[in-house]
Amino acid sequence: MQASNYSERHAATLRSYFFVYAGLLLFTALTIGVSFVDLGAWHTIVALIIASMKAILVLIVFMHLAAGGPRTWLVVGTSLFWLSILIGLTLNDYLTRPVYTP
Repeated sequence: MQASNYSERHAATLRSYFFVYAGLLLFTALTIGVSFVDLGAWHTIVALIIASMKAILVLIVFMHLAAGGPRTWLVVGTSLFWLSILIGLTLNDYLTRPVYTP
């Protein structure tokens, strides 16, 4: 069994970094643009979707997840699953509390 060379598997080019940089700038501009639009209750959801897209770009390119093996993706998937459980239970607690008016 040969040991694989790290630099061969994780060959992120300068061009890909510039594309990600441009994408992050685009999503930042989109976030600023959306902040001036009145979306009502959807404002937070749209902002979180844009922030998630920026986080996915950073994870895949700068943290080299694109070249990661199956175990890396298993850890990422398990982490996101656990995060969704925590957020779901927190929302369940928050949304089921009675509202007390003074």
